Amino acid sequence: MNLGQLLKDSTGLVLPPDAVERAVRERMLRLGLDARQDYAPLPGTPEFDALVDLVIVPESWMFRDPDVFDTALRFVRRRLLSHPGRQLRLLSIPCAGGEEPYSMAMTLASNGIAPAQCRIDAVDLSRASLDRARLGRYTRNAFRSADLAFRDRWFRQDGDDYLIDDALRRYVRFSQGNLLRPATLPDGGARYDLVFCRNLLIYFDDGGRAAAAAVIEALLADDGLLLSGFAEAPAFCRRGFSPQSLRHPYALHKESMATVRRRPRPATPMPPAPAPARQTTAPVSPPAATSLAALLAEARRLADAGRLPDAERACQEILAFQPELAEAWFLLGLTSECAGQPRAAERHWRRCLFLQPEHYEALCSLALLIEQRGDAHDAALLRRRAARVHARRRDPGARR
Repeated sequence: MNLGQLLKDSTGLVLPPDAVERAVRERMLRLGLDARQDYAPLPGTPEFDALVDLVIVPESWMFRDPDVFDTALRFVRRRLLSHPGRQLRLLSIPCAGGEEPYSMAMTLASNGIAPAQCRIDAVDLSRASLDRARLGRYTRNAFRSADLAFRDRWFRQDGDDYLIDDALRRYVRFSQGNLLRPATLPDGGARYDLVFCRNLLIYFDDGGRAAAAAVIEALLADDGLLLSGFAEAPAFCRRGFSPQSLRHPYALHKESMATVRRRPRPATPMPPAPAPARQTTAPVSPPAATSLAALLAEARRLADAGRLPDAERACQEILAFQPELAEAWFLLGLTSECAGQPRAAERHWRRCLFLQPEHYEALCSLALLIEQRGDAHDAALLRRRAARVHARRRDPGARR
């Protein structure tokens, strides 16, 4: 068996052959080996771990996607109120160099939530990343936010680097583990209230994604919350999860616990609203922009509450006056999808993307929809478009 296949079997990662070859050459040079056949590390050995460290991409930074941490904080607050006296269990996997779990620790500490109330297990395959995380020393590259007030509060500058405050270390327990081997996870895979699993499934093939989602489902409490990467939320949704709300497609619940109102099936499907007829009498004045915005917000509220016919009527009312409003088409697609009308949902989302090609949520939703019907190629193209849009949101100067 070649090393690329051995690495995939051990880690789940689908690695480009040139990346594996570069890592092998570097390890052979370090060990002073000349013949390729002399290098045959086996899983579970220190040398195999060293090779894994070279092929993993531990790219992360503090408060990557700030909205995710705001969503996590709201969940934790509700959870503490509903489970008084119990320490919540959070999992960050993969945790890279500790940027994600320490960001969550800063979020908790800044809001008066003590380590006794929340514990974070931070798990990664890479020993080198975990060593860096435990050291808590970061370069400027770990701080990419526009607002760096958190760095002044929670880090001490030491030369060109920044050392994390010891108070934050008390929230986090680091360990090496493999998501695809639950026995290697802390506490034998005990359940968690909140799981961060972001930007991992993009490195797996379809079989790896299915296996990873199954493990996450087992790790997550039935009423817990999964925070996924934006571009991989559709892969989770295909395998037993559903979005918490229309506004946060990356925040997922187990499908079995999703509120029933999210997917009701009306007894009689509502006919599509007719196109506005040509006015033969005095025209009706369109509502002001502020009224349309309020109506759109109301349509979202109705959809989140499961009142799909009312939400659909609100969208149709908006589009009758402003048919080029992409957000209304997106929401109309969501109401159709939730009502069990995938063909209508696809039409509405494609119309949304025609009007606004970089509508991130529409790209993700449409990718999931067409992946579910078996069109993996087009779904992958849409996911790549969504990933590029998300990258540009974080870095407006990124190339298109």
